[in-house]
Amino acid sequence: MVAAGFDVEKIREDFPVLKQTIHGKPLVYFDSAATAQKPYAVIEAIRKFYEVDCANIHRGVHELSQRSTAAYEETRVKAKRFLNARSKNEIVFVRGATEGINLVTSTWGRQAVKEGDEIVISALEHHSNIVPWQMLCEEKSAKLRVIPMNDRGELLLDEYEKLLSPRTRMVAVGHVSNALGTINPVHKIIEMAHEAGALTLIDGAQAAPHMKVDVQELDADFYTFSGHKVFGPTGIGVLFGKLKLLNAMPPYQGGGDMIRTVTFEKTTYNEVPYKFEAGTPNIASGIGLGAALDYATHIGLDKIAAYEHELLVYGTKALSKIPGLKMIGTAREKAAVLSFVIEGIHPHDIGTVLDRMAIAVRTGHHCAQPVMDWFHIPATTRASLAFYNTKAEIDLLVEGLRKVKEVFD
Repeated sequence: MVAAGFDVEKIREDFPVLKQTIHGKPLVYFDSAATAQKPYAVIEAIRKFYEVDCANIHRGVHELSQRSTAAYEETRVKAKRFLNARSKNEIVFVRGATEGINLVTSTWGRQAVKEGDEIVISALEHHSNIVPWQMLCEEKSAKLRVIPMNDRGELLLDEYEKLLSPRTRMVAVGHVSNALGTINPVHKIIEMAHEAGALTLIDGAQAAPHMKVDVQELDADFYTFSGHKVFGPTGIGVLFGKLKLLNAMPPYQGGGDMIRTVTFEKTTYNEVPYKFEAGTPNIASGIGLGAALDYATHIGLDKIAAYEHELLVYGTKALSKIPGLKMIGTAREKAAVLSFVIEGIHPHDIGTVLDRMAIAVRTGHHCAQPVMDWFHIPATTRASLAFYNTKAEIDLLVEGLRKVKEVFD
């Protein structure tokens, strides 16, 4: 059974990379959590910019600059709709979720966090939502607290509640775990943080491509995602922030476009969001991101989520039949990530053999070493699925893993 109205074969036609062969076999791409593939619409938007509209934005009065500015700023409006923000001025363009988090730690954090304050993150975090907070805590003599998880890879909210105190300044958690696929109960996490008087930042890098996100409904203070994971280009991303918070934060970097006036005596800063966007931005990728958001919205995030859940259920059942294979991360609420180990075979060896069969998976700690430490393993093999994958491809993965076992048994 396939999700109603979802024609995966038609969708696959939109992605040119999927039409190639690797080592003489059709490519099976299961690494979308690292970076998603790009549809023709995104590729064409970037090509059009460089072929027809290439010019710098915001400061030119000539036609090319005007067209480029309009296309770039239209992406801000699209991102506002994509996240259901109240205003397009709550959308700050960054290089990706990593820079979005670093922007908040470097501006809000340095201004608001004092000695003895506490930052709460979770045991499931990607390194990009650990290291910037560690750096801030070291600088400010603040304390980093960690929400523990259970053996399924689910956060323990009763333990989280115990961590919250008047000293808690920020709760920063991922919406979806990149290593395990766990969908965290961010609405409840945000609610509990606000009751304690803390702000919240949600790393949405793994959620935005796969489910509908409504920052007003969540009441998130900050929410960030990367363009390249939502079927757009690399080097572009979005940081949403509540307007009152952004207005109170100092600039992130100095340079062109983030200023109103400059003299040797004093500089005055531009309005939000431009206050945080110094220098010439990644214009082509910004325009490409707009095309990606249009593409995902046209398909429908609800349809994407439903189809990917079918793939997850099918894949979990299929992989469970392989002797010696253990799933790592079995949360009851889960995105389409199949992370596993096979007894006696290193994940890197699994990935290398699968590659010879044209099956692309990710192996390693997935920039989530504390997660691996929790499960007492060095790494996993991760097959991360997207709406352009099929059940037939999962069957090929199962066949490939059986061959892996033959090689190493």
